[in-house]
Amino acid sequence: MISKVKTVAFVGMKPIEITVEAQISPGIASFCIVGLPDKTVGEAKERIRSTFFQLGLGFPSRKVIVNMAPADIPKAGSHYDLPIALAILGAMEAIDIFLLENSISVGELGLDGSLSYISGTICAAMLANEKNMSLICPKDCEGEALWSGNESIIAAPNIVSLINHITGTCQITPSPLVKNTEKHFNFGIDMSDIYGQHLAKRAIEVAASGGHNVLMIGPPGSGKSMLASRIRTILPLLSSNEALETTCIYSLAGMLPKEGLIYQAPYRDPHNSASLISIVGGGPDAKPGELSLAHNGILFLDEFPEFQRSTIESLRQPLETNNITISRAKEHITYPANIQLIAAMNPCKCGFYGDSSRQCSKAPKCAMEYRNKISGPILDRFDIVIYVNSIKVSELFESEERVDSKTIRLRVSKVRAFQQERFSAQEHGSESYLNGKAKGKYLESVTKLDVESKMFFQKAIERSNLSARSCHKILRVARTIADMEDSEDIQKHHLAEALQYRLLDIV
Repeated sequence: MISKVKTVAFVGMKPIEITVEAQISPGIASFCIVGLPDKTVGEAKERIRSTFFQLGLGFPSRKVIVNMAPADIPKAGSHYDLPIALAILGAMEAIDIFLLENSISVGELGLDGSLSYISGTICAAMLANEKNMSLICPKDCEGEALWSGNESIIAAPNIVSLINHITGTCQITPSPLVKNTEKHFNFGIDMSDIYGQHLAKRAIEVAASGGHNVLMIGPPGSGKSMLASRIRTILPLLSSNEALETTCIYSLAGMLPKEGLIYQAPYRDPHNSASLISIVGGGPDAKPGELSLAHNGILFLDEFPEFQRSTIESLRQPLETNNITISRAKEHITYPANIQLIAAMNPCKCGFYGDSSRQCSKAPKCAMEYRNKISGPILDRFDIVIYVNSIKVSELFESEERVDSKTIRLRVSKVRAFQQERFSAQEHGSESYLNGKAKGKYLESVTKLDVESKMFFQKAIERSNLSARSCHKILRVARTIADMEDSEDIQKHHLAEALQYRLLDIV
């Protein structure tokens, strides 16, 4: 008899249905798993033998063959333990395998038969929901699986309780989905912590409102990192689709927080010693990197020129396409990477170029060498480039009340809601409603200029010798500034402010 159980393989963000077949036939006692299994899947043999011992069942002393089809897809991960064990139990006629026809099974077995947490459960649950099937998973994964919208979840703490459920001896009662309705933005930091820096704060609010990439340049201690870390405090909650997509990435990476669904925009700030693979993703299991972990959120790169040149250049394609493709000899895996890039750097190696009392003796040569670590194409992908000056002593003791993150977040949410409404009302080819991601005809339709504004913009382009990409960046920022003022059209002063964030000698 050949028994079959459904499970999944994870190829990037895409779960693929896998059929686990088990056959027990006469011959020399052996246990063979075929279908491109990796070492983790191969080690399932010993975990399954121990589980059978705990169940009081003797492992078949005949030839046991387990095939995982399609055979040309690599199988990796410990979540194959449970479907393999169930398929063998079905072949032994210990359980009625036909009761599992409309189920997808995932789970890692312990030596005592317990089921442990596995990565990617929410992706498997979404596939099961799409195919109108139930999901069998460990109890520790139940909360995550329920967020997929699949109401047919069988979450067992161990294989004994699962077998009792299948045979009808003792049914497993599903737990209700507990949603956190009180979603607080308690980061422990606030925009009101920052003294002075009015221009930088304004630029950060514009960037958050339109999803624009920002490069901050300034001496050490001027507040660049403080500004970047507080951008997340002014971003609104993710939409339902964004939250599910972001949660899937973190689940696949094995980094899903206990709270369950991720509804706040991610914030990732890798150190400048991070390797290329840790940023773009990859490795033996082709796991998502920092670019994908920051999907629908912020990727902050401090000391930007200190990152490896190859790492910096790897950002070029994802910033344009909003995804990253990891190419291997036998497969190509694509992860989403719709990020808002925030970078910070010093004006030179010593950090004090421009300050005659503190700059080093190599100025201005050291500043040019330091800035040349960043190529022109990368600089061209920043919508906003600002200089963050050092704080004056008088500003540290100013008594005027500073605007807090909650107030700014309400303004940002209003602007984003307006962009969403405009995006939904038009036919377009863009992938995102944010102005910072507007492309093609949609960008043209929302950035039309009157005669006076057009002439002003043309002169600015000629004077600064801007590229076509830079022109589009300026138009996107101007559109956001206009939205912040509830202006239907982009006016001359909106363009002037957008140009102010762009016309630096570094670009």
